[in-house]
Amino acid sequence: MASSASTPAIPAAGICPRCHGSGWTLVADGGAGRAMPCDCRRRDRSRELAAAAGIPERYQACTLEGFDTNVSADKLVNGALMAAKRSCSQFLDGFLLNRKGPGLIFFGPPGVGKTHLAVAVLLEMIERYQVKGRYADFSSLMFAIHSTFDDASNDSLGSVLRPVMEAEVLVLDELGAQKPTDWVLQNLYWIVSRRYNEQRPTLFTTNYHLDPADAAPGEVSAEKLSARLSPQLVSRLYEMA
Repeated sequence: MASSASTPAIPAAGICPRCHGSGWTLVADGGAGRAMPCDCRRRDRSRELAAAAGIPERYQACTLEGFDTNVSADKLVNGALMAAKRSCSQFLDGFLLNRKGPGLIFFGPPGVGKTHLAVAVLLEMIERYQVKGRYADFSSLMFAIHSTFDDASNDSLGSVLRPVMEAEVLVLDELGAQKPTDWVLQNLYWIVSRRYNEQRPTLFTTNYHLDPADAAPGEVSAEKLSARLSPQLVSRLYEMA
């Protein structure tokens, strides 16, 4: 004969054991209890925001904790990576106090982890602050803008520009990777100026330098970003990051 004693229900796979899928938990308050949002709602929201940010699969697991700053026999290189990682942490901690304002720019030769850091910051901002973020690769964005002139394209210029202009936080990766036409530069300046005027933080990465003095000692390439982009655009970067 089955026992009449009740046994705790076992949540189905994937169902939160605290709220049993309702999204709410009951917190004792000396009376009937108070309904509070369950932590699983926040986790689910973070996953949705991260999935909507357009981050390439290669970088979806990037974290600040996982960024290796001990990659070179040159202490100057490792020191620069440590300083960059520290700046990212400070930026994240300060974002809670000021969600509007300057972002960050990561510059240096290929392969040092600029994209890793930028995406790690974006993902951490999504996790901590539930921001609506966006990742955009410079070359892909330029191609998408050009494609809007193709009669066969289903995308309008507005549908391409709007997500990067209106994202609460934007990662614009590999800035200056190709030298765009004057028309594309105008649209890029429009994006950057819109974000500048609305004080939306932007994280830029580039292989080029804002100034030749920014080049690391002994670095072969010290090409200026202003050789790839307009001086007006580079001037905006100084103010935005």
